[in-house]
Amino acid sequence: MALSVSQLSRPQTAVVPEPGRNHPLGATPDDDGVNVAFFSEHATGAELLIFERAGDAEPARTITLDPDVNRTFTVWHVYLRGLRAPAFYALRVTGPEGGGARFDAGKVLADPYARGLDRSRWDRAAACAPGDTTGTSLRCAVIDERDYDWAGDQPLNRPMAEMVVYEMHVGGFTRSPGSGVSRPGTFAAVTEKIPYLTALGVTAVELLPVFDFDTATNDYWGYSTAGYFAPHAGYCLEPAAGAHVREFRDMVKALHRAGIEVILDVVFNHTDEGDQRGPLFCWAGLDNANYYYLRRDDPRYYDDYSGCGNTLMANHPIVTKMIVECLEYWVREMHVDGFRFDEAAVLTRGPGGAILDEPPVVWQIELSDTLATTKIIAEAWDAAGAYEVGDYPGYRWAEWNGRFRDTVRRFVRGDPGLLGEMAERLGGSADLYQARGHRPVNGVNFVTCHDGFTLADLVAYDRKHNEANGEGDRDGNDENLSWNCGAEGPTADPGIRALRLRQTKNFAALLLLSRGVPMITAGDEAGRSQQGNNNAYCQDNPVSWFDWALPGENAGLLRFWTGLIALRRGNRVLCRDAFYTEHDVTWHGTELAPPDWDDPLGRAFACTLRGIGGEPDLHLMMNMHSAPLEFQLDPERRWARVVDTALDSPADIAEPGAGQPVTTAGYLVTAHSVVLLQSLSGETP
Repeated sequence: MALSVSQLSRPQTAVVPEPGRNHPLGATPDDDGVNVAFFSEHATGAELLIFERAGDAEPARTITLDPDVNRTFTVWHVYLRGLRAPAFYALRVTGPEGGGARFDAGKVLADPYARGLDRSRWDRAAACAPGDTTGTSLRCAVIDERDYDWAGDQPLNRPMAEMVVYEMHVGGFTRSPGSGVSRPGTFAAVTEKIPYLTALGVTAVELLPVFDFDTATNDYWGYSTAGYFAPHAGYCLEPAAGAHVREFRDMVKALHRAGIEVILDVVFNHTDEGDQRGPLFCWAGLDNANYYYLRRDDPRYYDDYSGCGNTLMANHPIVTKMIVECLEYWVREMHVDGFRFDEAAVLTRGPGGAILDEPPVVWQIELSDTLATTKIIAEAWDAAGAYEVGDYPGYRWAEWNGRFRDTVRRFVRGDPGLLGEMAERLGGSADLYQARGHRPVNGVNFVTCHDGFTLADLVAYDRKHNEANGEGDRDGNDENLSWNCGAEGPTADPGIRALRLRQTKNFAALLLLSRGVPMITAGDEAGRSQQGNNNAYCQDNPVSWFDWALPGENAGLLRFWTGLIALRRGNRVLCRDAFYTEHDVTWHGTELAPPDWDDPLGRAFACTLRGIGGEPDLHLMMNMHSAPLEFQLDPERRWARVVDTALDSPADIAEPGAGQPVTTAGYLVTAHSVVLLQSLSGETP
């Protein structure tokens, strides 16, 4: 059976189809043409559609692949001699019915390895309904990546212990009219805000998903992936010209030039195809049973461990290959520094959804030579009840430390009896990591993230207010461990407003003064609020956007955060990658004696940290009681106050070397506040 060509609208006589190669997968340009290869074990027929322009309703050419010529085992392939980038293509496959298969000759599909997707003709409803989608499908971009000038750029490889991570949304960071950028909501706009990031002092940005996703689903966050190798078209200036890769690279190169690493939030637990009612545009149409967990009793339906309708079968060999090659691509070709894995517990599931002791995909990521110096961070839980914080497989995998978040929230709002657990969090969570040979950098500490209350809302609301999401306030977490400080939402009461500011600074201090890797949510440093919405996944509007008036309105708070980050980076005792020993730390109560760790009413304690390499010692005092407490100080030592969250700006944090000397034998720590002292030079411990 010979390979046949059907010319549909505009003949491309310069393109000559040849058998092609079965590796690598995706569209690979060279000097003479483009090789296209894709996996489908169960397909019996396949076509490649070539579009002259992304917005064309019909392909200029349809190439029918001969399974005897254009298939090697489970991979279909064709070489298109004469085709040049930028160009656009799509796939159509046919196959048997039943057994979980969803082959549909009417559905035009995207290549899972496409380097760019164009949505100018995309119609999600058409992809969900019976019928032909030639005129409404995604278009895959052929992108020639070979000639980009990196100007010597490479991933920065900053030690984890030195990191301060800033979680941000590429679009929401600059979409506000007050952002002052020329190209709001794009990769290019992020580069315009680099001076703000460098002034703040963060060392890495953790970008909410930038792989292509469908904004038609109200997926503002971007967690329903449509293309794992494709930068999101909505963040590009010229997606129709196939500029996806160049524009993303430009952003990475600019951030690296400023000393800022790039970590991507990646979603390998589910895709945008959803359940059996969802759109058929890629993996399900190519080989449903090999990509997704299907119900054993009825494979027409999906097992849903992600909470999003389907679950990628991450430890199936072909899916493992896709995941690992995807990560290696973003490191090798895009110079990304690390990844945060959404619902990473799904990556530890095997046949039937069982949790595996040694999940292949997790270990292949850990042991890949290409990823050997890449940061890998797990959100070590999923929507089906798996919770693996402190127990995620592998050696160098870090984890979002949900225990840190919960302990600090409870302690700061005044819950009693948490002294021992709070001490563990300050010291890098040895109770979670030390027994397995891990270190403080295996824990990414955070108080807030994109999913939940902002820090301003954490101190202003006792309950969520998600009515704007259109789900009757049923969505989002009902237990936020928050405290509104005396009134629900906005208030003019000066006492409540002052307490909220103090609580905000308490959270900031405990986050930045703890061992482990701190992560800040964009806008927390400037007091950004979502009006009590703790699940703003669908709010592509000012609710979620960074309001660029806030850094000016809350300049004192921004100064406090900036000073804390500088203080952390200037004191190695705070970020050393080791758990505290008796030589490093002395624990106290309000007196210079060990605290009563088992006190069920305990809400206050202190510690003295020994400086490293001639750096000053630090003395940290924490009082979460509702009344002030006098903390005893060693009369033989000389101290200067560098942080007091109860004081107004600029007295709340000192400039380097400008601490206020403490001349008394004790320090009165205000209710709900944190104080940090620094030993004065020349004094003898």
